[in-house]
Amino acid sequence: MRSRNRGPTRPEEILRWPAQSMSDPTTAPARDGADRRRWIALVVVCMAMVMNALDSSIVNVALPSIQHDLDFTASDLTWVVDAYLIAFGSFLLLAGRLGDLVGRKKVFLTGVALFTAASVVCAVAPNQATLIVGRFAQGLGGAVSTSVIIAIIVTEFPKPAERAKAMSAYMMVSVSGGSLGLLAGGALTQAVNWHWIFLINVPIGIATLGLGIVLIEENAGLGLGRGVDVTGSLLITGSLLVGIYAIVTAATHGWASAHTAGYGAAAVVLMVMFLVVQARRSNPIMPLRILRIRSLIGSSVVRGCLFVGMQLLFFFGALFLQQVRGYSPLRTGLAFLPTTIVVAALSMGLVSRLFMRFGPLPLLVPALAAVLTGMLLLARVDEQSGYFTEILPALVILAVGMGCAMVPLLSLAMADVPAADAGLASGIVNVSIWLSSSVGLAAVSSLAASRTKTLVQDGHSAVNAVVGGYQLGYLIGAGCVAVGLLTVVTVLIGPARAVAAANRQASAPAPAPASASGSASVSPAAGAARPPAPRAEAEPRVEATVKEG
Repeated sequence: MRSRNRGPTRPEEILRWPAQSMSDPTTAPARDGADRRRWIALVVVCMAMVMNALDSSIVNVALPSIQHDLDFTASDLTWVVDAYLIAFGSFLLLAGRLGDLVGRKKVFLTGVALFTAASVVCAVAPNQATLIVGRFAQGLGGAVSTSVIIAIIVTEFPKPAERAKAMSAYMMVSVSGGSLGLLAGGALTQAVNWHWIFLINVPIGIATLGLGIVLIEENAGLGLGRGVDVTGSLLITGSLLVGIYAIVTAATHGWASAHTAGYGAAAVVLMVMFLVVQARRSNPIMPLRILRIRSLIGSSVVRGCLFVGMQLLFFFGALFLQQVRGYSPLRTGLAFLPTTIVVAALSMGLVSRLFMRFGPLPLLVPALAAVLTGMLLLARVDEQSGYFTEILPALVILAVGMGCAMVPLLSLAMADVPAADAGLASGIVNVSIWLSSSVGLAAVSSLAASRTKTLVQDGHSAVNAVVGGYQLGYLIGAGCVAVGLLTVVTVLIGPARAVAAANRQASAPAPAPASASGSASVSPAAGAARPPAPRAEAEPRVEATVKEG
């Protein structure tokens, strides 16, 4: 980060200083410029998140066209998706920690550049091998850029009210990316061809890269003076790489197969070795103290349960609408559009205001209850159900719950994290989303397929059996959300109350300065000491002072 006068360093001074400095009219224009820079920088990191969020679903719509043009077999076609998933999930933690060490701006821009270049490779791929290699590179670039976005937001917006608004925008992009991907994928595949689902990333990536160089500020990294924990880096990346490979190929080989069990056991062994190495290193790539932060780990569990439900919503919902109801890819995307609209509307400021006024708990409990209700309603949908009468109400209820839950969960996750570990915590947040979604989808889809097979054997029609499998999947998703709700009320009560108290303190008006006749120790007129005036562009930075609630 650029060298600057950081102003006061004690928590009580930070609460007073912005209000005091407001009295100096010479700093106002520069301060307004700094505010504009931060909010435009938020748009920049959200643009990168748009590319990653879209990519998670946009490719699925185009798979039949890709298979036809490049002569993929059914088994080989899965690698178009699996190559991305393996790379993305494997490098999230390592990339997040590198942001803490060498600078998050450098890591973010490197990821954006790699993702953009890999998108070009995928778009012009003449054969299967080139496309799969390009997809792996896309996953790596997506992991590197995504891993530090939350940390950038936390350090750019240290004030709770501003941070809540920024996180609302980030979560709107994350949550709505799935439905937008279905819509964009269907439109591009039908109107042009599958190559354009990758080319669409190129102008977004170039704009993100150019604006990011100018607008995003670099953090003061911890540096590499004590060396890099190469052993730990290799072990954690190897463990995730092997484990994720076991997960994404389990549908082909079977969960109880020697293939899945062998790779899963190898991943566990590598993870145990990693933890042992981290406990003994003076410069670990992942300080184990971060695993003792209850708000981070507890909220990650809840977030994982919630994203299992969301992943099942898009997966089974898209299959139901296309295979059972006969919707086209474009119409399927339009069917999910209301979820995007609802989340976007809530993210325009309503959720952040409610969060600042009431704290996390009064939002989280009703939000998770809403998601649970929506999943149970979808579990009753069958081939006779109408879209507007039964499917749409469930989607809207789910969207309201998702839109209200994400900001409190993200704020809880980062509340007690030391600023020096923000990148690593950001990686943990993203791993909790990705790993739970991948494992949950793979496991639940296998159980749903088994249920469908059983119903066919019992004499049910093919359509009725498929719907029965989907219904079981939604019920399991509802169970996962219920586990998340139970975690909130048993694990996160204390951290949630602490965050609510910090919000109230930050929202309280700053104390008025004492009059000249008052104590000389507080009166500027009496020559008392006051916090040093900030440089024109300075904003008080939480990363060098106090952990923000």
